[in-house]
Amino acid sequence: MNKTYIATGINLKGKPFGESDRLLTILTREFGLIRVIAPGARKAKSRLGGRSELFVVNQLLIAKGRSLDKITQAETLTTYSGLGKNLGKLAASQYLAEVVLNQALSDHPQEDLFVLLNEHLNRLQSLPNSPLIAHSTQIIASLTQGIFHLLALAGTAPQVQLCCLTQRLLRPNFTDEQWRVGFSVDAGGIINLSEWTKLHRPSSPQPQKSTPATSKSPTVAESGNSYTIETVPQPKLKINTKLTAPQLAILQQLAQPQLLDTGALSFSPSISAFDWMTVERILRQYTEYHLGYPIRSGLLIDTFTHQFIVDPPF
Repeated sequence: MNKTYIATGINLKGKPFGESDRLLTILTREFGLIRVIAPGARKAKSRLGGRSELFVVNQLLIAKGRSLDKITQAETLTTYSGLGKNLGKLAASQYLAEVVLNQALSDHPQEDLFVLLNEHLNRLQSLPNSPLIAHSTQIIASLTQGIFHLLALAGTAPQVQLCCLTQRLLRPNFTDEQWRVGFSVDAGGIINLSEWTKLHRPSSPQPQKSTPATSKSPTVAESGNSYTIETVPQPKLKINTKLTAPQLAILQQLAQPQLLDTGALSFSPSISAFDWMTVERILRQYTEYHLGYPIRSGLLIDTFTHQFIVDPPF
């Protein structure tokens, strides 16, 4: 007789399997990511039909199989059916699911990740479906904070308080409209542009007897019993984008546990939809760099945001 086990999980991915089954990828509290068969889920009157939809949380009784386990019973605990009623909410939830699918482990409890994902899906679902720019901005803001929280849980969140070059605190300067701070995906966070300029300023050429002046760093190479000085090129630190004071302020508040008030942040009333879009885009670029693949749901987010702003920030 096949052994069975109980798991509480949320459906993150599904595809047809066989004539009438569905293959589900589920994030569970107890066992992390699992791939199981929902037998007959594609039949019209299947009791597993609705329970196998995306973003449904079930308590499952699962029978172990030779290659794939099968769901034998499912009791629905929570559904996020409201996510499908708004393009922005649907795109944002799929976006978060993509990140989770690449972060979650198999055969390991994923309690914190499970709770965090459900928290952000619940926040998205509770937002208004109104086409007003303010409400659409709230969806982008909720997504942006969700991305940051997932990165923080995985230990890969960017450094947004201290300069990656000097390790000194950087605060947004709202008094100067021209003030900017750099963001470097390679360096892992924000960069003081003054320090970056100093680092990449061409040095005055120095005459040398044996080797021409270069911007390379010296290394020692051994050849027999003699030593020669060689040089290796130093890669330039790339700045992916330059952020304004409101955009840095958003970044520095994302680690907070509660969703930010996108309409009236006390430190800057000038924060706009464009600022939230910019921060989402740079976090997307950063996340894709760490995941090693593009986030496909990002294209849906771009389609959604084009309704209230014509020119994207990148």
